Amino acid sequence: MKVVVVIPVYNEEARLSRCVLRLQEFLKRQGRFECEVVIANNGSTDQTQAVAEQLSREYRDVRALWIPDKGRGGAVKQAWLASAADILSYMDVDLATDLAAFPALVEAVAERGFDLAVGSRLLPASRTRRGWRRELISRCYIRLVKVFFPVRFSDAQCGFKAITRQVAGELLPLVEDSGWFFDTELLVLAEHFGYRICDMPVVWTDNPDSRVRIASTAWADFKGLLRVRRNLKRVRSGPGARPAMVGRKVT
Repeated sequence: MKVVVVIPVYNEEARLSRCVLRLQEFLKRQGRFECEVVIANNGSTDQTQAVAEQLSREYRDVRALWIPDKGRGGAVKQAWLASAADILSYMDVDLATDLAAFPALVEAVAERGFDLAVGSRLLPASRTRRGWRRELISRCYIRLVKVFFPVRFSDAQCGFKAITRQVAGELLPLVEDSGWFFDTELLVLAEHFGYRICDMPVVWTDNPDSRVRIASTAWADFKGLLRVRRNLKRVRSGPGARPAMVGRKVT
């Protein structure tokens, strides 16, 4: 079984090498899956691409992918669609989510019958270290999502997800957003169409150098929720065609 780990990056020349080295060391230690790391560089204007290409020469299981347009969601989508791996995953370059959860994330979709697995910072068993402001924003956001849709997943935007290649091929053409709202749209569509989601707790540490602009991102997310709700009203069935189910793996 082959697993691809996509790392979407934008202007990350300073910490990209450190991230890939740490990830490579972890993936070698876990030893259960054949893994390829894809650095999905979306529109960087610094030396990120040069660093990514150097890393691809140093490590045979690392590949650099250049995507002209900026947007984390678009980068993940293009990298996933271009991959022939059995399991498609992605994580943020800061590795804020403890990598110890990665084998369980992959196993959920590879062995336990789930279609998607998502890390959650908001389950009772999760452990997070971040300021009260970002904690409040995350909790308010998921409440807003649940006002719009009857979903049961607990955290839409944690950058730690995995999906089967088959399900990705069915769902990704339906996902329109190419930015931060990509994750929410993917999960809302997945649950709406009956795909099985493993909602699992993680250990997560806030990154003080986050590139998220809260005000503009919040407005874009709100417009995205309106758009998806409008679109789903016009759609009676989708590629899933199964009863919805959200499962939780408690560690």
